[in-house]
Amino acid sequence: MDLASKLPELLQKATTWAEGQSEFIMEHGSPLSVTGITDARVVGVSNPEAIRVCVVQCLPLPIDNELRTVALETGLLAPNIVGLTLGHGIFIVDGHGTRRLLSHEFRHVHQYEQAGSISAFLSVYLSQIASVGYREAPLEIDARYHEIQ
Repeated sequence: MDLASKLPELLQKATTWAEGQSEFIMEHGSPLSVTGITDARVVGVSNPEAIRVCVVQCLPLPIDNELRTVALETGLLAPNIVGLTLGHGIFIVDGHGTRRLLSHEFRHVHQYEQAGSISAFLSVYLSQIASVGYREAPLEIDARYHEIQ
């Protein structure tokens, strides 16, 4: 699949889906513990008190067929993915809420803060995925670098 050529049309769909999921997390998620707030600050989050974490049995998939296919084929929402950050909202698959994973996701929150919006972040992030793949995307490398063991 040529994600780069599909990206302009998919970006709006992805943004709409991500914003809706972020709203769900913000409504149903839990605030961070004192340790979580400290870890989020350590990895660069400006407003860790705004973060909410929603523990789920599995990560949600987009209803839109094309968007779901792209998310699965690029590895963004592959079965082995156990965390997903959307703005200040974080989904964590039940049983996987380790400090390492949470700090990785906190770094993505920092990246969203730097980008200024879900739309701005996804524009950069999905472009990186399209050009170099999920594992080699600079924003993913940065998040892995900031993981706290």
